[in-house]
Amino acid sequence: MAKIPNLTRLELPIMDALWAGGALSIREIPQSFPSEKRPAYTTVQTMVYRLEGKKVVHRLKKISNAHIFEALVSRQAAQRRLIDDFLARFGGKAQPVMAQLIETGRLSLKDIEDAESTLRRLAKQGKQP
Repeated sequence: MAKIPNLTRLELPIMDALWAGGALSIREIPQSFPSEKRPAYTTVQTMVYRLEGKKVVHRLKKISNAHIFEALVSRQAAQRRLIDDFLARFGGKAQPVMAQLIETGRLSLKDIEDAESTLRRLAKQGKQP
């Protein structure tokens, strides 16, 4: 799999719109933003063209003057890249992040039980490092 490029804070919600809505025109993308945080059409247009340059979206077709774009990268692949980059800031160790999430109440006992279940399943499949 090709390396997923970094996605910025504005590129992520644009990608979210494409992941949720499938192929969309640039004019349709801002509709997925909350009205009070909706970027201008030209801002979205610039960001979509940058995403096209990064090869994470592509023009599917043109209808009249509207270019229709779709995501080339899955949400899971983009999330994996973000998490890997984030953990790299902690020396690749998840423990400090997990401790912070637990202390702030953002990680519940149910979350930990689900993670344990996933770890056990991966260990049985021989996919655990």
